[in-house]
Amino acid sequence: MILAVHAIPEAEHLAAIAERIALLEWRDGRETAGSVAREVKRNEQAAMDSTAGRSLQDEISRILWDNPVFRAAAQPRRFSPLIISRTGPDGRYGAHVDNALMGRGAQRLRTDLSFTLFLTPPGDYDGGELVIHAAGMTQEVKGEVGHMVLYPSGSIHEVRPVTRGTRIVCVGWIESLIADPAQREMLFDLENLRTALRQQLPSQSPELLTLDKTIANLLRMWARP
Repeated sequence: MILAVHAIPEAEHLAAIAERIALLEWRDGRETAGSVAREVKRNEQAAMDSTAGRSLQDEISRILWDNPVFRAAAQPRRFSPLIISRTGPDGRYGAHVDNALMGRGAQRLRTDLSFTLFLTPPGDYDGGELVIHAAGMTQEVKGEVGHMVLYPSGSIHEVRPVTRGTRIVCVGWIESLIADPAQREMLFDLENLRTALRQQLPSQSPELLTLDKTIANLLRMWARP
């Protein structure tokens, strides 16, 4: 499932994030790439170990955890450390697949889902589309500021060359409570159904109570906390 989410609709949150981005220091993105990805990666990444970087990471992580659509779709167990990526003219990130496992020791996680959160308006740069290659289809995304695309980490994907301006995004990886993507999608569909029915039925209606029970029991069957 490839899903677009309006992750940060509030103008004040976007303004605060932009202020923090202006304080960041930048490094060659190849420093954090694996041996294969290093050959096709041409961008910069923020030093997230600085005070500004840690503050920005905390801010974005909190906003994502609070977003009900994101939570329902991803069923997140934990995030990887977030990365802020900056790509200018001639920058790109060629076709690659994300590592299946990231981190070390207690921080090691399985990457079930990847996300790209757009932090600059699409009119500020040319090119720079995120391209996701799925079975039988290719999807290009150039999101509005504050919008996110959530997609399977096992898919081949790339960032088209930027030909004008600067593209800034936040990227990260999620280990989900529900490892199986088909089960995750079924739970997402049921959660959307429950949201719709709550607008039409009393909370103690037999239909909603049965749906509540079904979602809870599926989580008991499938979740791996």
